[in-house]
Amino acid sequence: MNIENKTSVLFDLDGTLLDTANDLGEALNYVLTQYDLPSVARDIYRPVASDGALGMLTLGFKEKLKEFDYEVLRKEFLTYYENNIAVHTCLYDGIATLLNDLNLKDIPWGIVTNKPEGLTNLLLPHFDEFTQCKSVIGGDTLTQRKPHPAPLFYACEQMKVSAKKCFYVGDALRDIQAGNDANMTTVIAHWGYIKESDKCNNWQAKHICDHPREIIHLL
Repeated sequence: MNIENKTSVLFDLDGTLLDTANDLGEALNYVLTQYDLPSVARDIYRPVASDGALGMLTLGFKEKLKEFDYEVLRKEFLTYYENNIAVHTCLYDGIATLLNDLNLKDIPWGIVTNKPEGLTNLLLPHFDEFTQCKSVIGGDTLTQRKPHPAPLFYACEQMKVSAKKCFYVGDALRDIQAGNDANMTTVIAHWGYIKESDKCNNWQAKHICDHPREIIHLL
């Protein structure tokens, strides 16, 4: 079979493959303590974890954020996170099995995330399960980032696969928007950082999966 006609899979990272919330939350709470502000509980920051530094700092500082130099706060947040990037982070239940099944079935897969490329490349080596990943695209790899479909198309180019034969799995509306605009089969990772108020049934994804094991059946 021509590899252009092969089924392939692209994944978001935070909230889809890896549960990174607690390390991101620790970084947020570290910054907050530097300014004598109250820390944020895990159940509060978890749904915001895939919104990056801006989302987390906005959550923690609230209306006080405008009183500070955001770039200074962002640097403090990212520096702490970089130095403690895989203390609490773990694979979601079922992801290791899913990736192994993809490898056994010779289905190419990759990662397209809005996490900065440098942090992504620092994090992935902590997990042997990612050694057969065919493409890693970060939020600053291109000038566009999700919800723009360009990073997804670029990953397909690297893997030499067709976007039309590719599944994109993510836990945020921007993931589904990017995947739909790339004419991919979109899958909501319902185990990720999704709030009930997000109303993900309205995101126009092709599939909603409650567990990674369901994805292999889709293929």
